[in-house]
Parts: sequence; structure tokens; C-alpha cells
Amino acid sequence: MANLVQGIKRALSNKNTVTVVGVILAFIVLYVGYNMRIQSELSPITVPYAKTKINPGVQITADMIGTRQVTESMLVGNVIRTQAEVVDKYSSSDTVIPEGSLFYDRQVVEKEQLPASIILQYPKGYVLYNMAVTTETTYGNSIYPGNYIDIYLKAVNKLADGETMTADADKIMLGKLMANVEVLAVKDSAGKPVFANLDEQRTPAMVVFAVPEEYYILLKKAEYLRTYDSTLIPVPTNESLKDEPGDLEITSEQLKDWINKVTVWTET
Repeated sequence: MANLVQGIKRALSNKNTVTVVGVILAFIVLYVGYNMRIQSELSPITVPYAKTKINPGVQITADMIGTRQVTESMLVGNVIRTQAEVVDKYSSSDTVIPEGSLFYDRQVVEKEQLPASIILQYPKGYVLYNMAVTTETTYGNSIYPGNYIDIYLKAVNKLADGETMTADADKIMLGKLMANVEVLAVKDSAGKPVFANLDEQRTPAMVVFAVPEEYYILLKKAEYLRTYDSTLIPVPTNESLKDEPGDLEITSEQLKDWINKVTVWTET
């Protein structure tokens, strides 16, 4: 035993022996790594595919989806790998998914991402309005589609040219302008629904709702009053918890009159 240990020590003290051993070990590591990579690429993976042609804007049901086994090397691009990521979603509005095709990320969207999805949710004669928001103004991303909000207006009551100084001049005005506004969508800066995929953290950039044209004009006027430092503020309410939420309404004739006084609407 002692002779064996001595022999090993003499061998390891020889630089040529150490070099040869190092080369052999490196070769073994490379060989094993290469084989593992090859095995990984050749091992079959089960992925979903379209059993039939799917036209744009169509809900993808389970009977439209089949599965097949492919190798990793065949999965080029953003191929969807599980059936759960496809079923009950929609084909995007600008693509046709051919029969037999695999599914790709850009081809499959949530219903809220379809261009016409919001249009179907509000009455005829109403107009869509996008209110700019942030994480802070949505109370830490706490305003959801289906919620009801009140809209407050903050502005500085600046004097117009020729007006006489009053006690309220140059003071900050704050009041509820509109009540019981139903939120249809909350989107990020790219127009994607914030809550469509809870695995992704998206930052709210706009709250979308619908109002009669008269209200739309009033909100747009308020939005453009930048010289008056105007800000529209969404405030969540508990109306969505009621069996019969209150009607959409203007709640401050004073603010309405002030907005109309300092703006002009041009008829077409």
C-alpha cells in the first residue's frame, strides 16, 4: 500500500504526467458535455399544433389543438410549448394560423388585445377615452377592468385676460367632476392589457372607459388645460360591488362651467 502511495506521489510530481492527466480530464468533460447537449436536442418534446386552419380573431378551443413530438432543434423562434398557453386564447387579428402549424407567441393573444374587443363593451353613442395614469395614480396598480371610478379635477384658478381679481384667483381647485365611470381596460404603454398575464409585471399607462360624447369633450378640454396645471385623477369606488351601480353623471356643474368658460369647442 505504501509503495502504491509513493508511486502516485512520484507520478503527480512529474509535470508531463500532470499535463497528460489534465488533457484526459478536459477531454472527458467536453465529451460528456457534448453528449448531454446532443441527447437534449434529440430528446422529443411534446408541443401543441393547429389541427385546422385558424382565421384571425378566432377563439382557439381544445378541439382545434393537437400535440406532436419534436426535437429541441426544431423549435425555432418563440414557439409555444404547452397547450395551456393556447386553449381559450384568440388568434391575433393580423395572422392566419395554417393547419399543422405550431403556435408562436405573436399569433396567440388575450381577448382584450383584439382591436374590436373593447368596442363591443360600450353602448352606441358612447366614445372611448384613454386617461393617462401611473402606478401611483392607480393606487399601486389597484384599478382593474370592471371597477368603477370617480374622476376628480385639480387645476389652478388662474385669471383670464381682462378678469378682475377675486378671492379665488390663483387658488388650487379640486373637485369631483364625474362619477360612476366603468373601467373597460387598463393598458401599458405598448397597449397591452396590464392584467392579461399575471406572470408578467406590466406598468399601467392608461385607463380606458367609455362616456357620452358630451362628457368626452369635457374631459378632453380639461386634459388640454395645461396652462391651468390641470390634472385628471381616477379614484376607485365601491360601485362595482353593488347589484345596481349608479349611473354615469357629471357631479360638479361649477367645474363643468369653469372648463367651458376657459376653452372653446369648434363644431365640424
